[in-house]
Amino acid sequence: MDIISILLYCFPLFYLISSIWKIIDRKRHQQCYIVDYECYKPTSDRMLNTKFCGELMRRNTELGLNEYKFLLKAMVRSGIGEQTYAPKMIFDGKENCPSHDDALVEMDDFFHVSIDRLLKRTRVSPQEIDVLVVNISMLACIPSLSSRIINHYKMREDVKTYNLTGMGCSASLVSINIVESIFKAKKNVNALVITSESLTPNWYTGNDKSMILSNCLFRSGGCAILLSNNIAHKNKAMLKLKCLVRTHHGAKEESYNCCLQTEDSRGRTGFYLGKNLPKAATRAFVDNLKQMAPKILPIRELLRFVILTYFKKMSSQSPPKGGARPVINFKTGVDHFCLHTGGKAVIDGIKQSLNLIEYDVEPSRMTLHRFGNTSASSLWYVLGYMEAKKRLKKGDKLFMISFGAGFKCNSALWEVMRDLDRENVWEDCIAEYPRTNLTNPFMEKYGWINDEDPNTFNKDDYADYVIPE
Repeated sequence: MDIISILLYCFPLFYLISSIWKIIDRKRHQQCYIVDYECYKPTSDRMLNTKFCGELMRRNTELGLNEYKFLLKAMVRSGIGEQTYAPKMIFDGKENCPSHDDALVEMDDFFHVSIDRLLKRTRVSPQEIDVLVVNISMLACIPSLSSRIINHYKMREDVKTYNLTGMGCSASLVSINIVESIFKAKKNVNALVITSESLTPNWYTGNDKSMILSNCLFRSGGCAILLSNNIAHKNKAMLKLKCLVRTHHGAKEESYNCCLQTEDSRGRTGFYLGKNLPKAATRAFVDNLKQMAPKILPIRELLRFVILTYFKKMSSQSPPKGGARPVINFKTGVDHFCLHTGGKAVIDGIKQSLNLIEYDVEPSRMTLHRFGNTSASSLWYVLGYMEAKKRLKKGDKLFMISFGAGFKCNSALWEVMRDLDRENVWEDCIAEYPRTNLTNPFMEKYGWINDEDPNTFNKDDYADYVIPE
């Protein structure tokens, strides 16, 4: 047999091997890795302790006794401590008339600190960034915030940018979903995701209870995340994305209207939180889990749930109706739960829905106490807590769940690529956590408000009642 005949005979085999290799190689380069991330910690002069919160409330000329009582109850039950952070303009007494420059200063402080530290630690230069995704929901400017970062760091002229607004607290997973899609189309890409929220132009100074509640929950924060699909980063990567599911209930009027940036009757801009928010969140959460569960749970757990649900349905058709409803055990496919710190009620609701124990929700509770609800960046402070507590070991599965206006529920499953134990934003206080007592001193210092007579109440008397620090 001559050489040509041999080549013709072997050609189909060579072609098959080549095709298989191309598929394998393409799959290898489509992985989404988190190389590193950096959470932002504002300076200590921006901490909102109890005494300053009382002063901040006293400065609001629109508040009456009923509003003070409402805020007192909200703060006592919030699960938020005395070390959370607020924008600088509040400490400068400018909450009634913040300027556009104040908002940009708030963002620049976060950008420069977090991005500088992240790039320095990873030894990646700004010129090596191929994709930049910035999500700041309630601040839009010209040039855009992504352009502002590019100008400061002198990034390449062909860097691809995405500037997201209006995504709310679930925006960081939306940003990662964009990066994941890009990674599937192009090899060796480095992506920088910037996630935060601008509180400066959105601090509410009116007296609408559904809008002043946001001042009790939302705090300053942010995170810079470096992602890559370059296989050279595989060995030093922290996490690998396994799957991501996004659920959007914007077509439902009740869900769409439960979280809104709007104006009150006096024209003051704020963030409205409706009473139907828990119901909307529950619906979105359930629909999200329906899609996510088959992707992350073993078949035996899914079969167990289906069988129990079937027998439960059959038994309910004839008396007596039996027992509690079947619950999927997500711990069969998940080792750690990274829950959005939307508030104490949000954490309690997820704990009950997923049948979790206190250990599972501890990172979210402690993050809410230490940093508050930092909107889209809150997930990464929760992740930082787990890392600081040395919980994350190679091969562990991490389940992220976030909620946001729209109404949206987004979730993602990550695989831990190596044991994580580096110092991070928690390093100066992790020894104090977990705390068994998360009560704050608001009732101790301002509980007298509940006994005040509406006819004689004078908020200027605050200063006489405050217990000295």
